Amino acid sequence: MTLLEDLNHDMKEAMKRKDKQALSVIRMVKSTVMNEQINLGHDLTSEEELTVLSREVKQRHDSLNEFEKGNREDLAEGIRSELTILSKYMPEQLSKEEIKSIVEEAISQTGANSPKDMGKVMGIVTPQVKGKADGKQVAALVKAALA
Repeated sequence: MTLLEDLNHDMKEAMKRKDKQALSVIRMVKSTVMNEQINLGHDLTSEEELTVLSREVKQRHDSLNEFEKGNREDLAEGIRSELTILSKYMPEQLSKEEIKSIVEEAISQTGANSPKDMGKVMGIVTPQVKGKADGKQVAALVKAALA
């Protein structure tokens, strides 16, 4: 099943349950996916769908951080529930140990030995963890491994 098919199915289910929060989030994601399809001029590949979803999740995380800094717990709670709904469509997240293993493999492949080589390592690691790990966490682990 493609992401759009999943979203259409879940949208119908949310309508039946009268779940306004889920319905709103699903409609927004569906709209974003369809806009991306129009912009690219073809049906999205699973990689492109993942990119769109990752962008949406990242935007929510950024908003959540800002709301928490501003002590706006009322708004932060809404963003948390949106993230819960979006997480259903994301691939399973990698554990810290799994990310470290990927980073170590990339370091051995590139022969990187200093923080100057971070770009080389990230170039190998990023495609492997796309959508499965937070980019900031990955960058921190790469930096720590090269330090």
